[in-house]
Amino acid sequence: MGMQAAVRLFYPPTCLCCNEVIGSDGLCGACWRDTPFISGSVCDRCGAPALGEEAGVCDDCRTLQPPWGKGRAALTYGENARRMILALKHGDRQDLARPAGRWMARAAEPILTAGMIVAPVPLHWLRLLRRRYNQSALLSRALARSAGLAHAPDLLLRTRHTGTQDGHDRQGRFENMTGALRVRRPAQVEGRHILLVDDVMTTGATLAAAAEACLDAGASDVSVVVLARVDKRP
Repeated sequence: MGMQAAVRLFYPPTCLCCNEVIGSDGLCGACWRDTPFISGSVCDRCGAPALGEEAGVCDDCRTLQPPWGKGRAALTYGENARRMILALKHGDRQDLARPAGRWMARAAEPILTAGMIVAPVPLHWLRLLRRRYNQSALLSRALARSAGLAHAPDLLLRTRHTGTQDGHDRQGRFENMTGALRVRRPAQVEGRHILLVDDVMTTGATLAAAAEACLDAGASDVSVVVLARVDKRP
């Protein structure tokens, strides 16, 4: 018996959400049905489920004009998506990153282009020290591997500790992120298309700061993909 077979015999795969024993890595049937995967028409800029918006761009993106070109999301934030993301961020469930990265790669397929550089939104070193890993970097690595793209886990640097965005209104979130990110080596992004990866998009303030840093450093274009998008529909 091979090592992998032995591991599966003694540690059979379990559902990523409810821990029920299942036949293969992923979600059990019930959790799959209850997980809010985004399908159908979406906003071309942020990946939110579309609700009759013209030209494939939602009202928020037409108003705010985010600095990136295109964006996608795998899930709507809520229910099982929220449970899995909190487990990944705070419960040391790093095993969630690989299947989540595949979901993100599938969602982002329409906007992926050859030669993209995949990069995560960085944590400040103080938060990284406490958490021990950057969940967005785990997701970006899994996505890059699934999509066959180059991965640059340290492309961006968070230059100051911004704290949590929870509790800030939209304007406060953008003000909190102003000037908080920069590209470590501008030559690495000059003339390149950057695909930024984060776990959740709420207002887009963090991704906007990251996209602006890349564009200021000479990137030709920036796209974004997140595991979950907060649903803006009523």
